[in-house]
Amino acid sequence: MKYHPIPNKLFIRNRHRLSNLLKPKSIAIFHSNDILPTNADGTLRLRQNSDLFYLSGIDQEESIVVLFPDAPDEKHREILFLRETNEHIAVWEGYKYTKEHAREVSGIQTVYWTRQFDTIIRTLIFEAEHIYLNANEHTRADIVVETREARFVQKYQSLYPLHKFERLAPLMHNLRAIKQEEELPLLQEAMRITEDGFRRLLSFVKPGVWEFEIEAELLHEFVRQRSKGFAYEPIIASGANACVLHYLANDQQCKAGEVILLDVAAEYANYNADLTRSIPVSGRYTPRQRQVYDAVHRVMKEATAMLVPGNLWDEYHYEVGKIMESELKGLGLISQHDIDNQDPDWPAYKKYFMHGTSHFLGLDVHDVGSKYRRFEPGMVFTCEPGIYIPEEGLGIRLENNILITEGGNIDMMASIPVDADEIETLMNA
Repeated sequence: MKYHPIPNKLFIRNRHRLSNLLKPKSIAIFHSNDILPTNADGTLRLRQNSDLFYLSGIDQEESIVVLFPDAPDEKHREILFLRETNEHIAVWEGYKYTKEHAREVSGIQTVYWTRQFDTIIRTLIFEAEHIYLNANEHTRADIVVETREARFVQKYQSLYPLHKFERLAPLMHNLRAIKQEEELPLLQEAMRITEDGFRRLLSFVKPGVWEFEIEAELLHEFVRQRSKGFAYEPIIASGANACVLHYLANDQQCKAGEVILLDVAAEYANYNADLTRSIPVSGRYTPRQRQVYDAVHRVMKEATAMLVPGNLWDEYHYEVGKIMESELKGLGLISQHDIDNQDPDWPAYKKYFMHGTSHFLGLDVHDVGSKYRRFEPGMVFTCEPGIYIPEEGLGIRLENNILITEGGNIDMMASIPVDADEIETLMNA
């Protein structure tokens, strides 16, 4: 892997924490993600199943983790199944985990080849009463491709209909929402690499540059620092493109006088940063651009101050909406009449700020966690207010990543320039 080794005590502890949540006489089974096809004989690069990685650190296809805390044979309380390599695979695909290396990475001592899974699981499953299986239960997920885990759920519900089947997703969402001490440096490294990429752009951007040239600069910086690349598809949106929330074309030339909205970040060791900045192509904001920028920045600072223990998702977003409402009035974009006559389900401010302010961050960019759970120390959120004015061809969004602590929070991106004066100074240095 490109990234440095991760201490296996993280994965050992994660398995222990999950095992403590399982019902007595339970077996839990996790699968790696599929390698997805493209066209002809092409495939996409593996993006490992986040839950399997969280429990094992194994970053390879056709891997399975089985947890059976009450297994009669102690060696079967944690099992890792790996794809067995051979000379042909070694020639065409390169290195695959050996059993010894997998033990070192994961801390799981019992390792078998994946081809042995059906035989071994049959000797265990009748000793269990509950079978915990996994599924993608993210509220934003729109799944049109049948996953390896979905196929497995169907197969095992048919094979073992008299067992009691349980859901792993709620347990994993609960665990992953609170970051462990070994996870924070991995997130911070993704953010450090992201910062280097962003600072690189401040001396690169000028009138006439193309959005895809900016993308190339970032990718170069990310990959050379042991990242696989972008944490998500980069948004490099100049001018009116910034009013398209998920603009991905990145194929336009940046013109003097425009602002570029950059929603771009690196991953590191499967952990993700999530950064947004809005910078002037010409190196200086116009008075109107600066007015809108400063309004967004004020909302960002006030919203960040509310990312503290005890607050609740919907209450937090409601309060941010009231702050944004005031700023939009100050910008002349909405009036008190608009507010007095607004639809409570779609407030007036939503015309110019139509998305949420924060989401969980971690192994997934939109990481798992419950909006009904009060904020707790160890949670990591984005904070990303924005104002989008299509009639002015202007979109401003700012985004940092915030760690909630016992005493409040820590801005994990505090060193990345966000103040408008600092950005102008760096772009004109």
